[in-house]
Amino acid sequence: MMHHTQIAQRVFNTPLMVDPAKALAFLTGLGPRITGRDIRIEGLEIAAEDRDAATLPARASLFGDDLTSRQARNGGQPFAVVDGIAVIEIAGTLVHRGAWIGQSSGLTSYEGIAAQLQAALADPAIRGIALDIDSFGGEVAGAFDLADRIRAARQVKPVQAFVADHALSAAYALASQADRIILPRTGAVGSIGVVAMHSDMSGALDQKGIAVTLIHAGARKVDANPYQPLPESVRARIAGELEDLRQLFAETVAEGRGRRLDTLRALGTEAAVFRGEAAVFAGLADEVADPVAAFRAFAAAPRGTATLKSNPKGKGPMMTTAPKDDAQPSASTPPEPASPAAIAPPQTTAAAMSPEAIRAEAAEVAQVCAQAARLGIQIDAADAVAKGVKPEALRAKVLADLAARSDAAGIIASAPAAGAKESPIVAAARKSAAASH
Repeated sequence: MMHHTQIAQRVFNTPLMVDPAKALAFLTGLGPRITGRDIRIEGLEIAAEDRDAATLPARASLFGDDLTSRQARNGGQPFAVVDGIAVIEIAGTLVHRGAWIGQSSGLTSYEGIAAQLQAALADPAIRGIALDIDSFGGEVAGAFDLADRIRAARQVKPVQAFVADHALSAAYALASQADRIILPRTGAVGSIGVVAMHSDMSGALDQKGIAVTLIHAGARKVDANPYQPLPESVRARIAGELEDLRQLFAETVAEGRGRRLDTLRALGTEAAVFRGEAAVFAGLADEVADPVAAFRAFAAAPRGTATLKSNPKGKGPMMTTAPKDDAQPSASTPPEPASPAAIAPPQTTAAAMSPEAIRAEAAEVAQVCAQAARLGIQIDAADAVAKGVKPEALRAKVLADLAARSDAAGIIASAPAAGAKESPIVAAARKSAAASH
């Protein structure tokens, strides 16, 4: 959010070291926001391109935007391009109908992302799309529609999500629609849940001797107002609405992840946050790797070979993370008994399986044990196979063990520092590309 008073104090009645034409362009663009009226300076004229560049914000609406048109007139694109890959940044707090708000303000609008996505799909020179994500989430409004657009886009061009370092809540809803999700060892994904906050100011107003009278028509017109304690009936209704949204969230994630993470497993995470290998193990991500190196590999791959096609099924409050999260969730899967022996299926089930199916299941058990070893949990794969432990049951036990030993890890959501900076992924990729030419 721009602090217009602070901007005015830094612009007016103080020495500046700036080219007069650029200063005039700045004042022409921001003048109405600072003073409430147009600013004109006698004797100085401003070039049309400078006026356009300074006029903020470019609009990116649901039905049409001047962001892409303005970029096209200037001969550019509304995103960085590296080796034919469009890099779309999803950073900071995600907002609905936020015009063209980017990283410099700590906000990113869904409409702005959608405009970039559409431009990337329309440009024949763009071979693929990289979502460069570092966000704790944002508003529910607009998130699911954008998720649908991303999922549809990957049917046209490869889409990969590179998490550095957070894709939580609404940001994960978007990331989950990509062909692949890559995150670093410390990267965090998940928080498949919804939260709403109510502020009760009644006690503070009583102390100050202030009485607020709400005059309304309609029994529920003033539900959840901040001047009265929240009635239990209203709390229950809001909680029900949030649960409906969580269901939609999980279904949207399942649309994008396909067999890698279905709706029940997404709901079973109970909005927990997963890091690194645990995220891959739980099906919320596909690979732990340095995002810069993974991006280079994506950019180097021929068109159409860098995607991992899934098999997706048919199709106010905020989606954001709480200040505290568990690195490994305690409710990431439906309850399972702790002992592998206790969860072994009847021997008749194994006897009824074909030799090929038994070998395939044994290979999957070995893979789960190998993944568990990388997470610091040792399981005897041969023993698990001998006891007939099913891969999904074994996976559930590993997640339960991780939850039992995990320490709570605090995540503090904060907006990026003021001043737009090029994404480290883009910067490193550019440097690598320049060195190779």
